[in-house]
Amino acid sequence: MPTVAADLEFSVQVGDRTAHGSLRNQRGRLVLDVDDPVMFAGSGDAAAVRAAADMLAGRSLVLEVVSRGRRLITLGAVTAPWWQRRITRSRHIRLGSARGAWTSARARIDGRPSVIPESALAPPSTLFPLAPTLHRRPRGQVATTHDPARGGAPRLVEVRSAVWTEARPTVHWLEEVTWIGSDPACEVRLEGLAPRHAKVVHDEEDEYVVVPVDGAVQVHGARVQRQRLRTGARVDLGGYTLVFRREEYADHGRPYGGRIGGELGHQRPQPPRSATPDPDGDTPVD
Repeated sequence: MPTVAADLEFSVQVGDRTAHGSLRNQRGRLVLDVDDPVMFAGSGDAAAVRAAADMLAGRSLVLEVVSRGRRLITLGAVTAPWWQRRITRSRHIRLGSARGAWTSARARIDGRPSVIPESALAPPSTLFPLAPTLHRRPRGQVATTHDPARGGAPRLVEVRSAVWTEARPTVHWLEEVTWIGSDPACEVRLEGLAPRHAKVVHDEEDEYVVVPVDGAVQVHGARVQRQRLRTGARVDLGGYTLVFRREEYADHGRPYGGRIGGELGHQRPQPPRSATPDPDGDTPVD
């Protein structure tokens, strides 16, 4: 007969009543010890108890329910006498004492609500013999990362030092057109740069593109004339370093929800936003 290691203590509160108990293995049997068994006996729980007894019996397991040293009921791989089967309607449930029968009868008389979860809430059983569950044909395709709300909180984070400090970095939130320079009218004002050093444009493809205007711009150390930004892109302007950030669900740099096969794997390109029109005719959607 198989055995199960168990060492569990629990408490259950229903309304203003609280019951305490434990579940342990004793001499090869599971022993459920509760101080208030009436709380676990609902008027509609008989079917759930019978199902649990049949499941335990199918696995050659035995569960004893005790309270204050008295065995109330035994479930599983046991054989009940014929007269108890007429009461419980199961051959795998044995009443251990008159108190166990009284507890069940009292629950029915009082009309207590069910307290044992339905079997639908239990996890599915494991296949035996153990085998993987495979679907040869996926049920659905993963959508693209095009964000219908054109969101993702796009921003430029100012990096002031290569050394980690406790100071909170400066965050510049991006707009449809964000100017970067020393001019007071610029959305991102940085002293020492050209008045209108560069700009970041939100284009019709829901991409954020950095474009130099009166100064040089480098992305990951390479000088660029026009460059789409991806999350983590390092943008150098003069003596400043800015890092582009956008939530990944809206960043088109990860096609179809994620990179497949590693950084060097072949990536299936996403369709342009114009190929996925909005049903309302406003903004393209996934």
